[in-house]
Amino acid sequence: MGKIMIVDDDRNICELLRLYLKRENFETVLAYDGQQALDLYQEQGADLVLLDVMMPRLDGWETCRRLRQKGNVPVIMLTARGETFDKVLGLELGADDYIVKPFDTKEVVARIKAVLRRCQEAEQPVAASEKDDNIVEYDRLRVDLNRYELRINDEVVEAPPKEMKLLFFLASHPNRVYTRDQLLNEVWGMDYYGESRTIDVHIKRLREKLEGVSRQWSLKTVRSVGYKFEALETE
Repeated sequence: MGKIMIVDDDRNICELLRLYLKRENFETVLAYDGQQALDLYQEQGADLVLLDVMMPRLDGWETCRRLRQKGNVPVIMLTARGETFDKVLGLELGADDYIVKPFDTKEVVARIKAVLRRCQEAEQPVAASEKDDNIVEYDRLRVDLNRYELRINDEVVEAPPKEMKLLFFLASHPNRVYTRDQLLNEVWGMDYYGESRTIDVHIKRLREKLEGVSRQWSLKTVRSVGYKFEALETE
C-alpha cells in the first residue's frame, strides 16, 4: 500500500506503529531522530512521514521544514503538546495533519490512509476534455490544476497542492462566501480529521503570496462567517 517512515526517539512507539502498519500491508522505515530521518529519506524515499516533534539532533519542526525543501511528501506530525500554537506552527511548516499523544493507533492508521488517499486523488491525470475546467485565470493570476502550477505575474510560484486547490476552489466561485467547514469538505474531503483552523493557516500563506498582485481581485475574510475570493471583474 505504500512506504511509511516513522520518526520518533521513543523506540517502543516506533515498534508499535510498525506492527500496526504491517498488518495493513504498509512497508515501514524507522528513524529515531530528525537527521537520521532526512538521511534515510534521501536514500530510500517514503510515501508519507510520521514525524515526532520533540527529538534529539533535529526536532520535528526543523525536520519538516527540510523535508518540504526536498519535495511534497505528506507529513503527519506526532506531538505530545496539543496547544493551538504547536498545531498552527506544524501546518505553517507544511505538515498535512497532526496527531496529539497519547493517540489511538487505529486512528493513526486511518489518518495515514486518508492523507494518502487525498494525495493520490490530487495526482490523478485529467482527461483532455476536462482540462479547461481545471484552470482558472484572473488579472496576473493563473491556477492550473492539470499541472498543479500557480502563476503570479506570469511567473511560477511554489505552493503546496492544498494551497493551490483552496485558491482554485475559491477563485472558481468568485464573490461567494464559504465557511471554514465548507472549505474543509470541498478541498480536504469529508474524511479529514483536523480542525477548521487549518483553513486560516492556508489562507494566511496564500495572502503572503498574493499581496499587492492586482486590484481586480483579493482574498477576503467575512467576519464570523469565512472567506471569499472577491473579484471586480471575472473572466
